[in-house]
Amino acid sequence: MARLPAGIRFIISFSRDQWYRAFIFILTFLLYASFHLSRKPISIVKGELHKYCTAWDEADVRFSSQSSKAGSIAPHQLPDNETDCGWAPFDKNNYQQLLGALDYSFLCAYAVGMYLSGIIGERLPIRYYLTFGMLASGAFTALFGLGYFYNIHSFGFYVVTQVINGLVQTTGWPSVVTCLGNWFGKGRRGLIMGVWNSHTSVGNILGSLIAGYWVSTCWGLSFIVPGAIVAAMGIVCFLFLIEHPKDVRCSSTLVTHSKAYENGTNRLRLQKQSLKSEKNRPLDPEMQCLLLSDGKGSVHPNHMLILPGDSGSGTTAISFTGALKIPGVVEFSLCLLFAKLVSYTFLFWLPLYITNVDHLDAKKAGELSTLFDVGGIFGGVLAGVISDRLEKRASTCGLMLLLAAPTLYIFSTVSKMGLEATVAMLLLSGALVSGPYALITTAVSADLGTHKSLKGNAHALSTVTAIIDGTGSVGAALGPLLAGLISPSGWSNVFYMLMFADTCALLFLIRLIHKELSCPGSATGDQVPFKEQ
Repeated sequence: MARLPAGIRFIISFSRDQWYRAFIFILTFLLYASFHLSRKPISIVKGELHKYCTAWDEADVRFSSQSSKAGSIAPHQLPDNETDCGWAPFDKNNYQQLLGALDYSFLCAYAVGMYLSGIIGERLPIRYYLTFGMLASGAFTALFGLGYFYNIHSFGFYVVTQVINGLVQTTGWPSVVTCLGNWFGKGRRGLIMGVWNSHTSVGNILGSLIAGYWVSTCWGLSFIVPGAIVAAMGIVCFLFLIEHPKDVRCSSTLVTHSKAYENGTNRLRLQKQSLKSEKNRPLDPEMQCLLLSDGKGSVHPNHMLILPGDSGSGTTAISFTGALKIPGVVEFSLCLLFAKLVSYTFLFWLPLYITNVDHLDAKKAGELSTLFDVGGIFGGVLAGVISDRLEKRASTCGLMLLLAAPTLYIFSTVSKMGLEATVAMLLLSGALVSGPYALITTAVSADLGTHKSLKGNAHALSTVTAIIDGTGSVGAALGPLLAGLISPSGWSNVFYMLMFADTCALLFLIRLIHKELSCPGSATGDQVPFKEQ
């Protein structure tokens, strides 16, 4: 018998379950990358919506003096849909406040909608819910760009479009995190989700490049093309997304003994036995340490938040207040509020900052800003690897936040020295700012959503994810708004605000870091060994 080709041997070396997990990993990566791809154009187009008109004015003076002498040349005419300072109504002196209001409209709606999205999403099929959100988001992203072609100068039109787009985009994050959490267990979750969370940076990079391609010639296409991509990915989601391993008769990654679980009847019997024994088993030292209120007394089992498991069809969804009782949810949510404030300020204002400081046009500034996201990819993966190795999520976030504060100060001073310095600081700042943000929104959210105090209730993951990311989105809304209000007084003041926010994020982790160091694994729950089936 002839030996199989190397490619075929590679394919059959992986089990059916492993191929399905790889497919879901890639699919959810692309789905959420498209969401971020559609959020980036507004930051790229800002430099085109308001242009510095000094050069126009000087040219007009010279041109008018020459034409008065010649007496036969027609005066300079501008296109009907723009002025010499950009696109109305963003051509006035208050353009920074108006652009900041656009960011705030989107992010405020996103923050409010996120709290509701998780509760709604866990009660609806993920595939339908996510498909609807992607199609609607594509439509409203494109609608913003249609304002260019239909010569719309109403500020209210752009605000309403941003608000609705922010609401429908809240369907994305709880859905994809829940889906990925269903397919991947806790072990190596930091690495897996650190790599997976690079979709944020990949989406931002692609969004910057796509929007930058048309920004100087036809900025309307900078929104329409990303909107079409999101809508197309929504159709892909409807056709291919698999919500849970059991839908295709795959085993759960939380099961660690593959041979013993090959038979479905045996699997159900063993699971029931393990649940019964777990109920009768006293609390382990780690859980006792986790649930101690003052670190001195003992913990009674009745103090635990016990919710129905997912071993039966009668599983009920966790309530909002029930999710808040999970140890660590409040602390990580408040930490993410300030971490996301810093990250989204860079997301929405970095291209304009580069334009002002390095005196580049909108296209080149957009391309250069992608380096922040490149650094974010490495930061997210690094945070995941370190937290998996140390089994200390909060301590990993705290270390990166501690290093981020002085880095932001250095960025504000070094970036004015030239393009090379800006490139280096963009990469470093992107890694340190995006690392904690990526870790909290992925691995930490999944850890808390599958916390042992929930007793296996998988329906909690969507709500916990929505609470954490929704709270973070409040900071995401405040950051760009504050940047718009503060930037007229100088960009240095914006960086001082970012350093203050970074310090606040670190302070909310102090208690969890102390708990991790005294009781390993207690900040987000135990670390379950991860074995491929």
